[in-house]
Amino acid sequence: MKIAIDAMGGDHAPLEIVKGAVMAAEMYDAEIVLVGDEPQIRKILADTAKWESLPISIRHTTEIIEMTESAEAVRIKKDSSLVVATQMIREGTADAVLSAGSTAGAVAAAQLYLKRMKGIHRPTIATPMPTPQGTTLLLDSGANVDSKPEWLVQSAIMGSIYAENVLHIDSPKVGLLNIGEEEEKGNQLVKETYPLMQACSAVSFVGNVEGRDIPKGDVDVVVCDGFVGNVILKFGEGLAKTIIGLLKDAVREGGIMAKLGAFLLIPTLKKLAKKLDVDENGGAPLLGVNGCVLIAHGSSNAKSICSAIRIAKEYVDSDVVSRIKESIQAENQTGEVLPEDDKQET
Repeated sequence: MKIAIDAMGGDHAPLEIVKGAVMAAEMYDAEIVLVGDEPQIRKILADTAKWESLPISIRHTTEIIEMTESAEAVRIKKDSSLVVATQMIREGTADAVLSAGSTAGAVAAAQLYLKRMKGIHRPTIATPMPTPQGTTLLLDSGANVDSKPEWLVQSAIMGSIYAENVLHIDSPKVGLLNIGEEEEKGNQLVKETYPLMQACSAVSFVGNVEGRDIPKGDVDVVVCDGFVGNVILKFGEGLAKTIIGLLKDAVREGGIMAKLGAFLLIPTLKKLAKKLDVDENGGAPLLGVNGCVLIAHGSSNAKSICSAIRIAKEYVDSDVVSRIKESIQAENQTGEVLPEDDKQET
């Protein structure tokens, strides 16, 4: 298996990206291609003893898509690390692509060069959220700020397949995010989506769920539009960091007894920190395109990149792309005519 990594994408690129790739090359059975400025990449690798013996190679590029650039940059900067890494899947020289760069750029590159799967209206970003039971998958978490009911249903189908095959959740329960559990509540989008979810045989729909239900882990897949999903995701990340910071401040300011109590709780606190650590699930898949595309957080460190590479490997090993295609094809056997902007080559 070969994984192409956008070495120049992210707030801490290329240093943390390359370090994470080295960590993953030592841990997982996968060949890694670092795509980007070769002199910079080699300079970082030079500090790693015997990196030449690891399954790591470099593909040189001359351009970078910055975090602040619009999605249009993927059409202009064709020799950028993001574009070249994405095209490697289409060329057949890579099985997966990972980028911590611009999310809009990654989504645009995937749709432009890999195309959406036949029958898929829009791709969706699926982000794992920690819960007491394990993980709840939130989607869409940023690919589409405006959505239609049919798009949310397809998100539910794709999320269920990913949860079952990569997160190893049997018969994942799917909830529709709303402001109340009652069917008649919510805005027009969720009201129109609810009956479509009920009628979809490809998912185990349990009804509406509220925002407070996400961290409880009562359902395995939570579906919403990308605007709401992205707000929830970033709020959750900020809240987790704030709670951990407040605990550290309380211990530091609480005197000798607080420090003694914290010492006794270290094993428990470490387990809690690991559950809340976004670096443990460093990559969110872009589901619905013809290939394995992982989008990492812009602030990803080496640990997060290493984790994302592990997820990419599990994604490919589980053949999620083919499973989604089969499921969507089965749902579309009704003969529904897709809108003109959804008709495209696979």
